[in-house]
Amino acid sequence: MAAEQISGAVFRKALQFGMNGLRQSHHRHVAPLPQDVAALQQFEERLPDYPHPHPKRAEQTIELLEKYGTPATMAQTGGRFFGLVNGGAIPAALAARLLADTWDQNAILHATSPINAKLEQVCQNWLIELLGLPAHTVAGFVGGTSTAIFSGLAAARYRICEKYNWDVNRQGLDGAPKIRIVTSQHTHSTVVKAIATLGFGTDRIEYVAVDQQGRLMAEKLPELDDRTILILQAGNVNSGSFDPIKECCKKANQAGAWTHIDGAFGLWAGACERLKHLTDGLELAQSWSLDAHKTLNTPYDVGISLCADADALVNALQNSAAYIMYSQSGYSQSANSKSANSKNADAENPYSDKRDGMLYTPEMSRRARAVDLWAALRYLGKTGVDQLVWGLHQRAQQFAYELQQADFLCLNEVVFNQVLVDGGDPETTDKIIAHIQQSGEAWVGGSKWFGQAVIRVSVCCWATSEADVSRAVAAFVAARKACSL
Repeated sequence: MAAEQISGAVFRKALQFGMNGLRQSHHRHVAPLPQDVAALQQFEERLPDYPHPHPKRAEQTIELLEKYGTPATMAQTGGRFFGLVNGGAIPAALAARLLADTWDQNAILHATSPINAKLEQVCQNWLIELLGLPAHTVAGFVGGTSTAIFSGLAAARYRICEKYNWDVNRQGLDGAPKIRIVTSQHTHSTVVKAIATLGFGTDRIEYVAVDQQGRLMAEKLPELDDRTILILQAGNVNSGSFDPIKECCKKANQAGAWTHIDGAFGLWAGACERLKHLTDGLELAQSWSLDAHKTLNTPYDVGISLCADADALVNALQNSAAYIMYSQSGYSQSANSKSANSKNADAENPYSDKRDGMLYTPEMSRRARAVDLWAALRYLGKTGVDQLVWGLHQRAQQFAYELQQADFLCLNEVVFNQVLVDGGDPETTDKIIAHIQQSGEAWVGGSKWFGQAVIRVSVCCWATSEADVSRAVAAFVAARKACSL
């Protein structure tokens, strides 16, 4: 199709439909209705065979998506979705995403997208300031915390092997130094997945006991050494609790171990003055992982890998080819070699001139995620991020208080944004969850807490109001009543 055939009508129509959907998300059923899910069969058609493209067909395609697609979505941006720690989308960040999508940038290199490279560098600097990380920390912008954890642990593997004169990239794992993995009994499943994918072996994990809130017990840590990767949590996926970061990091650093902090949603507490005590000592770690599409409420997907050892991260994720046009100060000079930064963690970052984003991620081709993140951070500013994080905490506290007033038992200390609710026996718990989901008044999920079936509430959307919380609590009460009949 010739470029001149591009019609503004299809874009106007898509924007109109999208805006209507955003407005309706605050009032509609949170989950799609059964008939709307059933109507998705309309997409089961043979692949069309048209003689030539036509602008009207583009409009018809968007109309089909609106008619059958929109009703079958989850109203995640409306303020009453409390499942899976899913954030909403701040309007400024969503609008930036829409603009960036029209740019269709490949964020692989500075040469392929100077604007993305610049915004990645700006966001990296802002994140260092917001979270109080070491000045030489580098950021990789990935799809989510799963990939960010993988990146951090890959950097740790590279550095530990390098200390023992083993090139894991070239020589592989057979005969490599034996690396220990120490983490909490409540470590997230994505941590276990990364451990398996990187070849450490899940049977080799040394699990550390947790307290009643799911916090790793520092006094139960085994003796650490310089072949150890210690993985801590900033935000237990069920209770929201935080491991004792400072105490554990000090022990790890004294032993020469590498500490990674999994903080998908909880690491943002470090940007809130009234909650930053939860992440005290986070700057003592070597790598961190978090999501902006959770607590910060950027659109999906914006995951962030942070590492204080730039050389280890770049070498762990190394890639080169004759056609890849790295910037002068990038990979061609420093990666896959013993740069000064590998000897001195405080040395000037050798990758900071013209940023080539793929140096810090396992991906090559990827979208310009930094645009969404930059827009969210610039729109909110320091105070706005503080207020956003604190507001989520307040709504979670309100949720727990109103549930307790309605004679529900909350099983965790609400230190951040998670609330665990006792629904009674497993069968009743499942029925309450199903009733709330089917009511359309709210959406909550289930989980297991020390073997007990529980209802899990995650308050993670900027749009969630006091009225939304009260409405959701009323849905709990109605569900319990219906299940008792």
